[in-house]
Amino acid sequence: MAENTFNFDQMLSNAREAYGEELYKMACEGYDFVFTYSDNVALSASAGKLIKEFPERTINFGIAEPDQVGASCGLALSGCKVYSQVFGPFLPLRAADQIHTDIAYNDVNVTLIGTHAGATAEGGPTHNNVCDLALYRAIPNLTVAVPADAGQCVKYIRKSFDYDKPMIIRIDRGGSPAVYMDQDYELEIGKAIETAPGDDMAFIACGSSVYWAWAAAQILKEKDGINARVIDMHCYKPMDTEIVRKAAMETGCIVTVEEASINGGLGGAVAEFLMEEGLGVKFGRSALPDKFLVLGHLDDIYKYYGIDPEGIAETARKVLGKKPQLYVK
Repeated sequence: MAENTFNFDQMLSNAREAYGEELYKMACEGYDFVFTYSDNVALSASAGKLIKEFPERTINFGIAEPDQVGASCGLALSGCKVYSQVFGPFLPLRAADQIHTDIAYNDVNVTLIGTHAGATAEGGPTHNNVCDLALYRAIPNLTVAVPADAGQCVKYIRKSFDYDKPMIIRIDRGGSPAVYMDQDYELEIGKAIETAPGDDMAFIACGSSVYWAWAAAQILKEKDGINARVIDMHCYKPMDTEIVRKAAMETGCIVTVEEASINGGLGGAVAEFLMEEGLGVKFGRSALPDKFLVLGHLDDIYKYYGIDPEGIAETARKVLGKKPQLYVK
């Protein structure tokens, strides 16, 4: 089990800056890759240093995201390793055909970096990026990473260089608490991490929701005497089903947590596995509803939809309070 911090005041990690900084370091170290990007990358940002100092390997596609993803496939087919950054919903929604038919079907070594995932404070329904996990899960050949913090995002940037398969790295909008104190831990694609022990129930979360799940676990422990396990499902696809099985058998209760639509995301993937394996546990989901979201500050949006720590804890209480209903043929 990797050592964790879960200390909001210790550090706010920003994966949106960390990915660019790491690509810049890799370029300086002699890694050979091409970087394609959309119009939201400012030259003052960390990725801006890469663009300024290595212009021969960076291509700005403006707001032509489908062209960007399609061209990234072409570059990969010509022998290049490609990192491709796309803003928010324009990767999964506007460039869905290119992800499916160009990147995944051709099984090319392109790492797509989807920034500004989840809810938006000011962009409105067109800029909420909450349907992506459902889409990504249905596309063959696609590996999907949802880092819990900036340090984990950096690990995925490095690992993806030699991964030789299509990968999407989903990054949230702003700073999130650093989850891991010791960055020397080994990150394994397809292998989740148990970040906090507990035998009464288990939270399975991805992305910045790992921290919020941990905060909910602390609330449950202090107010209800409930010991909740917290699992970081940083690799959304392929999902670590063995850690799900272990949590189900050892706790008997699972609640998934994600800043994504309740339809087709992490909760759906975990529920499908549990049902197919005949693992009859108490189960619940803490996610965004099947609605176009309200406008507001992100923390207010999370609270409104019950995916803040108090809301997640309340969902867990309701699930734990359910009486099992057995179907008898």
